[in-house]
Amino acid sequence: MITWGIIFSHGENWRVMRRFMLTTLRDYGMGKRSMESRIAEECSFVVKKFESYKGKPFEFRRIMTAAVGNIIVSILLGKRYDYEDPKFIKLLSLATENNRLMGSPSMQLCNLFPMLGYFFATRKKVRNNRKELYAFINENFIQCFNNLDENDTRNFIDSYLVQQQQERKTKKNGYFNYKNLEGSVLNLFVAGVETITSTLFWAFTLMMKYPLIQKKVQEEITNVVGYAQPRAEHRTKMPYTDAVVHEVQRYADVVPLNLPHATTEDVTFKGYFIPKGTHVIPLLTSVLCDESQWERPHDFYPEHFLNAEGKFVKRNAFMPFSAGQRICPGETLAKTEIFMFFASLLQRFTLQPAPGISKEDLDMTREVGLTTPPKTYILCALPHS
Repeated sequence: MITWGIIFSHGENWRVMRRFMLTTLRDYGMGKRSMESRIAEECSFVVKKFESYKGKPFEFRRIMTAAVGNIIVSILLGKRYDYEDPKFIKLLSLATENNRLMGSPSMQLCNLFPMLGYFFATRKKVRNNRKELYAFINENFIQCFNNLDENDTRNFIDSYLVQQQQERKTKKNGYFNYKNLEGSVLNLFVAGVETITSTLFWAFTLMMKYPLIQKKVQEEITNVVGYAQPRAEHRTKMPYTDAVVHEVQRYADVVPLNLPHATTEDVTFKGYFIPKGTHVIPLLTSVLCDESQWERPHDFYPEHFLNAEGKFVKRNAFMPFSAGQRICPGETLAKTEIFMFFASLLQRFTLQPAPGISKEDLDMTREVGLTTPPKTYILCALPHS
């Protein structure tokens, strides 16, 4: 298992990398108006792309993956790619393929019995894909290093390199090494793309499945926002839309098996002794579909997040970003992206299944992977007046 970066690391290395990551994400706009403006700009590109199909059916997966990918790339590299850029398409496809392969039965067996990895082609494919992703990171690392200005950092990699130089003045073998840079960038890219896109795929599929819910969302957007660009600040004024977005996240449960971690010392929990080094995998599904917490846990039911007066209510059992110290560091950014992309597209379009497919026929099967998006990727985006 890779222990560099933040996702799989532990101890002091994890604490240092997480602290740096949170600080740097905030420095480059997470939770601020500047990041909203960047997301709003990307929303406008997506709207234009959807408009170009003029109501005809199209495959929306690559468009949304590229749009979401551009947000995290703007933080990591300070740039934006065109949706048709071959290098960008390749990068996204590698990340998506590894996400799918890592959740496959053969890779699960390899994780349980590492020696089996020599007999499965899947493991080799994952490693080769990872090497290509690292090559992309290395290429951009060299560009940033050659143009580095300590007084004018432009992106995440710049900030990391400046921190590395400062650390080397006092430590010979510190935490800001190249392996941690490689791991952190890959962690941010994969986690920042796959979870958000999978959630949006479910959001679009569910709106096609439940057109009356889609209509209510559109009516609220019209009443509150009108023709203006939906922003994060509008969320508190749009309780129904906010409830729908939360219910999408609960129902979709895109990371049912959260990432594995391990105990750093012997611990007794609720009468059970867990020795140091025991692998622990949080099962988020057990909370998001807990029958004691949700009225209709296995149905898509936005009213889970609304009270009798139609006001939004928080639920303690809602934790799609995990909980505790290992909670997703990009939660604020993810929430903003999901809300703004969702509201911006429903403001402009009514989403319908492709001709010949009824809402009852929509394939709601989950794909196998670290994240579990739906298998439906074709839709028609009709202009919404």
